[in-house]
Amino acid sequence: MVDMTDRRRPKELRSHQWYGTDGLRSFSHRARTRQLGYLPEEHLGKPVIAILNTWSDINPCHVHLRDRAQAVKRGVWQAGGFPLEFPVATLSETFQKPTPMLYRNLLAMETEELLRSYPVDGAVLMGGCDKSTPALLMGAASVDLPTVFVPAGPMLPGHWRNEVLGSGTDMWKYWDDKRAGLIGDCEMAELESGLARSPGHCMTMGTASTLTAAAEALGVTVPGASSIPAVDSGHDRMAAAAGLRIVELVHQDRTLNDILTRDAFEDAVTTVLGLGGSTNAVIHLIAMAGRAGVRLTLDDFDRIARTVPVLANVRPGGQTYLMEDFHFAGGLPGFLSRIPDLLHLDRPTVSYDTLREQLEGAQVHNDDVIRPRDNPVASEGGVAVLRGNLCPDGAVIKHIAAEPHLLKHTGPAVVFDDYRTMQRTINDPSLNITADSVLVLRNAGPKGGPGMPEYGMLPLPDHLLKQGVRDMVRISDARMSGTSYGACVLHVAPESYIGGPLALVRTGDSITLDVAARTLQLNVDDEELVRRRAEWTPPPARYERGYGALYNEQITQADTGCDFEFLARPGTVQDPYAG
Repeated sequence: MVDMTDRRRPKELRSHQWYGTDGLRSFSHRARTRQLGYLPEEHLGKPVIAILNTWSDINPCHVHLRDRAQAVKRGVWQAGGFPLEFPVATLSETFQKPTPMLYRNLLAMETEELLRSYPVDGAVLMGGCDKSTPALLMGAASVDLPTVFVPAGPMLPGHWRNEVLGSGTDMWKYWDDKRAGLIGDCEMAELESGLARSPGHCMTMGTASTLTAAAEALGVTVPGASSIPAVDSGHDRMAAAAGLRIVELVHQDRTLNDILTRDAFEDAVTTVLGLGGSTNAVIHLIAMAGRAGVRLTLDDFDRIARTVPVLANVRPGGQTYLMEDFHFAGGLPGFLSRIPDLLHLDRPTVSYDTLREQLEGAQVHNDDVIRPRDNPVASEGGVAVLRGNLCPDGAVIKHIAAEPHLLKHTGPAVVFDDYRTMQRTINDPSLNITADSVLVLRNAGPKGGPGMPEYGMLPLPDHLLKQGVRDMVRISDARMSGTSYGACVLHVAPESYIGGPLALVRTGDSITLDVAARTLQLNVDDEELVRRRAEWTPPPARYERGYGALYNEQITQADTGCDFEFLARPGTVQDPYAG
């Protein structure tokens, strides 16, 4: 807690220029605040806290955040601040097409401009569904006010008959079982009702859980926040604690970029890899780091992956447990307590002067959920970075979620030029797809997708599913849901749509994947590739106007975070003049 003598004077607050001067504008601002129904003593001279809320009726991950905002306000009031709730764009992984990734940067822009243009001294960011966490933090980092992130929290475990279900992961599994003829329509109808039982994001170690854990590892949440189930009363208490804390941060003048250091991002990468987290975190952490002025690269992920074991036995990288189990086993504080030698313990967080202080007393209560170092789920981090003539700027694979025999594999390519064609023809017998084939999808990257949709877990042909085949090598410039699994090579850069090597692959070409060697190679001689490149023509633009045209013009490639070039570039933006 901040001692009263350490509190900032009203004239030192950013909001003072809106409210505290003798000019006409301040008179108008005070009058309009009376119009909102507030007494002068409720807000004048107090830290103004923006609560950016991604609640929406069509976002099941965030549908409870309308209520949680009230808990945040309660904390802000009790700490002596003045809370104001701002509705911002919701990015619903379930419903938004072609993909919320297309709109991550739009929410980041909205976040940045709202925080900069209003009388705000600090911010509480409320989100959790896959793209909302990086979007909110990217925008806030570009403004650099005191900031706390409130994760939406995982939903309750799914249930079907005598099985505990993981959202996404079991959806893919049972959909393949239906295509293989192992279950029918009645079972699928039951699964529809049992897969997602409450508000909250996916309760596997999918992208949402991975990114909120990364936010906690970065130090921008209150301790233990990321794994609290969305409907647990502890989630309400956590939201109130965030409200209390943000007012203290304003008085301490501890801004977001005081927290988002190089050391913090390295620890977030270590956390993601040790959790067996989503490959999407690679793109998002690179983009978030860039906004904080930190250069993070694929090489950093590969370097750190070789030093950290996977200790979280949480599906899909693990075999057994879900996020509620992880939470009650000790949550992220317990997990981090097992790898202190791999962390930068003397960096600050929003709650403590050092991460070392924050982790004091953290324990693990179930050694099968959060494994000890001598009994890991995997000996190396859960994501491998690949290089080769098919991905000169890199690609990634979540190898701990693949069948081991496919981690070194050579096979003939079967190429699909777009996702719709793949859906329509995957069961075509004339393609002669076997278990040894390498399925290749192109034109699914940042520009080609558009928006780099989660198409990377390509479906297997029905005839192979009926034979018991459940995994194949699949390669694309797309992403993959963090709840997915399989030998899926993703984020191939540069993408095929702009002429990357994936554009030159032809059906029948031999491709070799070697995860141990970190290579992905198209086995075609250089002269033939030069000839094919001369024949390649760029596809037409996806958008002729609107936001899509801006996106197409400004989006960067996967290896650099898929940010907009004009947002990612260095430079300053002046605070507005409020007088």
